[in-house]
Amino acid sequence: MKRFSFASLGAVALIAGLPFITQVSVLKLIKSNNIAVAQTPQKQKPVQVQLQGEKQVITKDAQGKEKITWEALTGKVKPGDVVRYTVVAENKSDRPLKNLALNGPIPKGTVLVLQSIKAPGAAQITYSIDGGRSFVTNPTITVKLPNGKTETKPAPVSAYTNIRVQVLAISPKSTVKTSYETQVR
Repeated sequence: MKRFSFASLGAVALIAGLPFITQVSVLKLIKSNNIAVAQTPQKQKPVQVQLQGEKQVITKDAQGKEKITWEALTGKVKPGDVVRYTVVAENKSDRPLKNLALNGPIPKGTVLVLQSIKAPGAAQITYSIDGGRSFVTNPTITVKLPNGKTETKPAPVSAYTNIRVQVLAISPKSTVKTSYETQVR
């Protein structure tokens, strides 16, 4: 299985030719608005994946009610800003694809907003606290207590480095979409 690591703050297109189990890793954000394309030597490229970043903009209408909109991520962000990442995977082949793992980064200096994750119906969501080397449903850390003993506790969300959405299957010529938000520290 091959892995690809390309990203941009605006959009990323990854094309991977993996016939049965497909995994796409987006591990590093590069400050650029260019599109990066990863190609494999195989003739058929059944999956095209895009990562899009948008910044949340909050305005108030004439009645003082807050309105949330999203704009393309093109400039700098500041502490408190919320950035939404959307991963779109398109099955370009004539057959279903199974076990598509969509890995998204949680950039340094940001914290995942847990309640923001949107994924297709039966998708499994897991998290990494080690830079994407391993993924589990509920990450834990070992803490040394004052008495010298150790205890396993849930990892704080600030320790999360990556999110993975495992999609069981994508029908031929169809698209799946997942999104998550991070907040700048």
